[in-house]
Amino acid sequence: MSRKLVVGNWKMNLTLEQSKELIQDVVGRVPFHSYIVIAPPVAYLHPLKEFIVGKKNVHLAAQNVHHEEFGAFTGELSAPMLASLGVEYCIVGHSERRTHFKEKNETLAQKITQLLNHEITPIYCVGETLEQREKGRTFEVIKKQLKEALFHLEPEQIEQVIIAYEPVWAIGTGKNATPEQAEEVHSFIRKYIANKYGEDIASEIPILYGGSINASNASALFSQPNIDGGLVGGASLNAEDFIQIIKANFPN
Repeated sequence: MSRKLVVGNWKMNLTLEQSKELIQDVVGRVPFHSYIVIAPPVAYLHPLKEFIVGKKNVHLAAQNVHHEEFGAFTGELSAPMLASLGVEYCIVGHSERRTHFKEKNETLAQKITQLLNHEITPIYCVGETLEQREKGRTFEVIKKQLKEALFHLEPEQIEQVIIAYEPVWAIGTGKNATPEQAEEVHSFIRKYIANKYGEDIASEIPILYGGSINASNASALFSQPNIDGGLVGGASLNAEDFIQIIKANFPN
C-alpha cells in the first residue's frame, strides 16, 4: 500500500453510463506514478472493473459495508461479498454515515474487523463538527473515534488501515481547514497512533485529508508533512478537477 494516495468518493451520484465515461476519462489521464482509489456507488463496482484492468495505480473502493458477515439484513452488503467482487478498499465511518445513519464507533470497529478479515483495506474517517471545534473539543473527539474503532486491532492489522481526517464543518460547504489547521490534526493523529503502536507503524499509516478539497487548495494541503493525500468528494465527479488534485499529490 502506498502512503501517498488520492481517493475519489462519488457518493450517491451519476448514472452507470456517466460513471463509465468518468472513469474512462480519469484512467486515460491519470499520471502513471500516482496511486488512486475510486469509490463509486456499489451498484457500479462490477461494471467499472473492466476499465481498470491492468492499471496497477487505479483501484476500486466500496463506500460502506455491513458489520456482520452474512444474515437477514435486506439491502446490505458484507465484506465477503465485496471481496468476491475484487474490491480492495472500503470507506468506513464517513461523517454522512455517522450523521444520517447514526453509526457508532463500536459498530465501525466491527466493520473494520470484517474488512481486514477479508483482506480489504479500510479507509476510516474521523472528524469533528463545527460546534465541537468551537468548544475546543477537536482532539477529544478524534481520540475517542480512533480509540473506540481502531485500538482493538493488532499491530499487523492497524498497518493495513488508512485514516481520513474530515472536519465535518468543511464537507460540501465550500469551507476548508487551512493547511496549518489540517496539519495540526494530522500530526496529532499520527502521534496518538504512535503512542499505542509505536512510531515505526504510525509513520507508515496513510492519513488523508477530506473536506472540500479542490484543484486550487490541493497543493497547499498536500505539501504538509503529515497529509498524505486526500479523500475527495464533489471534485472527484469532474475529471479535470480530479486529475489536477491527483497531480498536486504526485507532481512530475
